[in-house]
Amino acid sequence: MERAAPRHFSMLRDFHLADFFTLGNAACGVGAVFLAMLYLTSGLRAHFFAAAALAPAAFAFDVLDGRIARARHQHSALGRELDSLSDVISFGVAPAALAFAAGMHGGWDTAALIYFVCCGVSRLARYNVTAESLSGADAKVRYFEGTPIPTSVVLTGLLAVAAWQGRIGDALYGGAVTLGPWQLHPIALLFVLSGSLMISKTLRIPKL
Repeated sequence: MERAAPRHFSMLRDFHLADFFTLGNAACGVGAVFLAMLYLTSGLRAHFFAAAALAPAAFAFDVLDGRIARARHQHSALGRELDSLSDVISFGVAPAALAFAAGMHGGWDTAALIYFVCCGVSRLARYNVTAESLSGADAKVRYFEGTPIPTSVVLTGLLAVAAWQGRIGDALYGGAVTLGPWQLHPIALLFVLSGSLMISKTLRIPKL
């Protein structure tokens, strides 16, 4: 009598090659969050740089998973959900964690970073429910509504440059101001701008 395959292997059999690259994206994001936390305890700038370096690595995995899926004609609802969840970690939570580690931990800074992550989550959710209506005959989405969440690698790059110049912590670009009960580092407003552009419905960007 043939024995059924162990249940813990059943989900892996549903994965396509592109899905493993998507998980590589997620792994980079989680690693970046851990390294940002490690920097807060160690104070070693190498940990900060390593966290920032995982952003372009995650971006590379994100690009590759899409190209592999199209080349192998292996599109699935599972793959799309994996991609969105991975992007939330790598291009939403990780940049916010790195910004917090860089010194943006005033009350208004924290609100700005939370807003940024929530915008990223909302943008990806909207993409998932509208992808079919925005796609052409080849099932490829023709344009993005709002900026794609991976554009946050620009913010991560800016933080890496700031760290290289010794402009993190108390020396953050733009200094800090006190507004009411909380402190704001003006550079945190770049995260507000990025989040607002992600949820824009009037901004349409062709997908290459």
